[in-house]
Formats: sequence, C-alpha cells, structure tokens
Amino acid sequence: MSTPDAVDALKRLGLSNYEARVFVALQRLGTGTAQAVSDVSEVPRSQVYGAADDLVERGLVELVASSPKEYRPVSLEAAREQLTERLARERDRAFENLAELRTETEDPSSGGAVATLRGRQPIDDRIGDLIRAAERRVVFVAPESRSIPSSLAATLRERAAEGVAVGVVTAEASERERFAGDPVQVFVMDEDNPADFAGRALMIDDDTVLLSVTTDDAVGEEAMWTAESSIGRILAQFMQSGIDSGTGRNEGR
Repeated sequence: MSTPDAVDALKRLGLSNYEARVFVALQRLGTGTAQAVSDVSEVPRSQVYGAADDLVERGLVELVASSPKEYRPVSLEAAREQLTERLARERDRAFENLAELRTETEDPSSGGAVATLRGRQPIDDRIGDLIRAAERRVVFVAPESRSIPSSLAATLRERAAEGVAVGVVTAEASERERFAGDPVQVFVMDEDNPADFAGRALMIDDDTVLLSVTTDDAVGEEAMWTAESSIGRILAQFMQSGIDSGTGRNEGR
C-alpha cells in the first residue's frame, strides 16, 4: 500500500487529513520531532503539533519527554483497537440518535407502500424481520436449500414453536428432513407443477408479501415487498392460488 492509500484509509477510519499524514509519517520515522514529521509528511510544522497532540489524545501516539519534544506511534495492534472501539462508539451513538428521531408512523414494517431491496443480505434481513412480525401465518417459497440460510431456518422454527402457522414451499425434498421434528409444514413441488419458481417469495398474514428474483450482476438478488396493504392482499391471493394448485396436484398422486 502506498502512502496516499494509507492516508486515505485512515481518513475513512475517522482521522483528519493532517492526523492521518502525521500518523503515517511516524510509522516511517518510529520517533520524530515536529520538524522531522513535517519533512516526511509535508504537513506544515505549525500544524504537526496540533495533529500530533490530537493523536496523543486519541491514544494513537505517545509524547516523548525530550527537548525538542518528540512523538512516537503506539503499536499497530493498539492503534487498530483504538480505532475499532472509536468506530463502534460512533456507530452506536449514530443509531441511538436515529432511534430517538424515528417515530411510530415511520416503522418500515408497516404502512402499505411498496419498497425494493437489492442484495442477498438485505433481503435475508428483511425476510427475517417480516417473519418475526407475523401474527398468524407464514408461507415461505424457497426453491433451493440455499434459499433458506440457517438464520432464517432458525427464525421459521422459532415462530412455528410460538404457534404461528409456518409453511415452506420448495422444490427440494431434502427440506423435509431439514425441518423434520419441527412444527414447520413443508410442501415439495416437483417438475410437473405448473407454476415455475421465479425466485423466493414470502407471505405473512395474507396481507404482506415479499417477492425476489435472482440477477446476473454483482447484486445477485432483487426484491420488492409491501406490508399490510391492498396490493399485498392481492399478491397474497395469487400466491395462495398457485400454492393450492401445486400442492393439490401433488396430493392427488
């Protein structure tokens, strides 16, 4: 990594431009006076003092008792710990403030609007949130075993154990074994089922629906969802019709 890259990385971790440049210069020097740091970092000497003193307060640099005074960096492990803890504190403070600003009417789990999501992890997180919010019923259409990561499988089991009617619709018979002994009903749709799997789908309490499709780009998956809405009720009826058709066909064999 070049010096500019190291400086940019430290700035992303919360250091100012001068702090980052001084810290990188001290890594090269080991110990240095303000003048030596200025020569290496190209930070004006008058600005080195302030940046170095700020780094001392952050616990990233030590002040050496000498004349003229010198500075030396703490170990990289200690610096990593300090910056990690600082980022964690700032993260917690930011989300605490956001939580205070957020109102009941701004709860994204309700309200009737249609929202979109991109990326597997955000979609998994939203599916988990919707399952946990279910009051009566959950139907999860998941074509493959990997469509249900272990975290979502655990959430399905938990809600089923709490009395919510949980059903999984899949194309893989192995899912029956996965949920064997759990109060989760598994429906296996085979190749003769007239409805093709376009992606994952989730129905909650007959009025909340999430539909996703896989994509060929780096995102991997896109989804739309709506909670407690008229469009959610319409989509839920379509989903139920397809499920009834497929499961009825299988049961008729």
